[in-house]
Amino acid sequence: MAALSIGISSTSSFIFHANSRTRRNSTAISKISCVQWDPEGVFRRPPQTGHIARLEFQRRLGKDAEAREAFERQIQEEKERRRALRQSRVVPDSAEQLIEYFLDTEAQEIEFEIARLRPRLNEEFFSQLQLELGQLRFAVSKTQEMEDRLIELEALQKALLEGTEAYDKMQADLIKAKESLSKILASKDIKATLLEMVECNELSRALLTILDENIANAQKGNQKQAAEFMEKLRVAVLKYITV
Repeated sequence: MAALSIGISSTSSFIFHANSRTRRNSTAISKISCVQWDPEGVFRRPPQTGHIARLEFQRRLGKDAEAREAFERQIQEEKERRRALRQSRVVPDSAEQLIEYFLDTEAQEIEFEIARLRPRLNEEFFSQLQLELGQLRFAVSKTQEMEDRLIELEALQKALLEGTEAYDKMQADLIKAKESLSKILASKDIKATLLEMVECNELSRALLTILDENIANAQKGNQKQAAEFMEKLRVAVLKYITV
């Protein structure tokens, strides 16, 4: 929204000089040296614009700062809530119970649980899930509860299969990215190495993720030179990725 700008007049004092003779024979001279009261606005200066606009801008800055603080506070509270929820949950031992565990998981927590429990999402688990799905699909008589259960399990199977596939690909990409970063850091000619890696299709977004982690760790450890080097390297890698 455009800033509101309304001019207002100033009420500062004004200086006005005038000489007057009261009588021809009198030598006394009266002088009006200062006019403080000007109800008719005779001596007002031209309007000075921008005052209210500046006040409005400062007011909005204050409101924006308060809104940012409130938003950041909500994000932090949500992080704390999720952390507490994760710590309070007990991972079951059997595949049957693990299915119920995932059914009770909030949608935004599925990715986290897949990463945490990836070793448990194995052939045994998916075989148990497929077994329950088969029993529900081919049941002679189905109740509404069974229909609802079937829909839930089908959705869960789809989410877990897609989630584990994406997680495995991400892990493979990260491993390659770490190898690429090691190759770059060991190189005596970084630019030539980057060009060579572009030709071999060895640069990826995963490498940017690794660089971001290294930059954050360096800044956290107050390693300014390392952080600056990684930032420059990130810029170079991004340039070659987007070409």
